[in-house]
Amino acid sequence: MKAAPASAGVLGDTAARDYSYKLELFNAFAAPELRRAIGSLGLKPGMAVLDAGCGTGEALQWLSDEVGPSGRVIGIDLATAHVAAARERAPPGAHVLQADVLKAPFPPGSFDLIWCVNTLNHVREPVRGVRTLATLLRPGGRIALGQSSLLPDMYFAWDARLERLTTEAVRQYYRDRYGLNEVDLTAVRSIVGVLRQAQMRHVTARTFMIERVSPLGEADEAYLRDAIFRDTWGERLRPYLSEKDFAELARLTDARYPQFALRREDFHFLQTFTVAMGQYQP
Repeated sequence: MKAAPASAGVLGDTAARDYSYKLELFNAFAAPELRRAIGSLGLKPGMAVLDAGCGTGEALQWLSDEVGPSGRVIGIDLATAHVAAARERAPPGAHVLQADVLKAPFPPGSFDLIWCVNTLNHVREPVRGVRTLATLLRPGGRIALGQSSLLPDMYFAWDARLERLTTEAVRQYYRDRYGLNEVDLTAVRSIVGVLRQAQMRHVTARTFMIERVSPLGEADEAYLRDAIFRDTWGERLRPYLSEKDFAELARLTDARYPQFALRREDFHFLQTFTVAMGQYQP
C-alpha cells in the first residue's frame, strides 16, 4: 500500500511519523479506564464502528467486544508504523486502513459510531474535522471524542509549584517546536463546544479519573517513566526551567536517585480522560 499523503495537522503529523511506543504505553496504562469509557457508549451487537486515529490499535479489540461478531470495526490512521502495529493486534474481522482521518475512504452513512481519541488535538480545524467525520455516520449515529488531560495532571502531590512549572515548560516547548500559540494548545479543551459548533445533537460529556498510587503496577510505571519522565520531559525542558528546578525535576524522574517519584510511598497520580459525544442528524 502506498503511504498516505502528508497531513497539514497542527502537530505536523505525516505518514512517516512514529510514536507507536508512546501510544502502546498509554493504552496499556489506561486500559481499565478506556475500556470503561467504551462500555459506557451503549454499543450494541451488529453495529458498525470506526476508530478514527486508531494509533496502535488496542481499542479495536475493546470495540469489537461490544459489537460482537455480527458487528464491524474499522481503524484508520495516517502513520505507517501505527497502521502496522494496529494490523498486528486487530481482532479477527476488524480491519485497519492507512489514510488521513479527514479523507477517510468510506461512503456517507457507513457507521453507527465514530470513536476518536486523542486525535482532535492534531487537527488544525477541529470543527471542520468533526463535520467531515460526521458525514460518515448514519442518521442518528454518534461521534465520541475522547481526550486526555482536560484538567492538569497531578504528578508530584507534595510539590505543586514544581509540577506547575514543569507543565508550563512542556507547553512552552511545544509552542516553540511547532510554532503554536496558547490558543492552539488550549482549543482542544472545548470538545463539547466543538461538537455543538459542528451541529451535533444531544451533546453529552463524561470524565473518567485515572488514579494511581504507590506501589505501581508494571504498565503504570512504564508509562510514567518512559512516556512522561523520559520522552515528554527530560533534557528538552532544561532551557525552560531554572537550574535548581531542573535539577530537582531530574532527581524526581531518574530511578538512579533516592528521590525517584515512582518509588515514593506518597506517590499519587491523577489524570482525566473525557469523552464528549454528539449525535448526527443530517
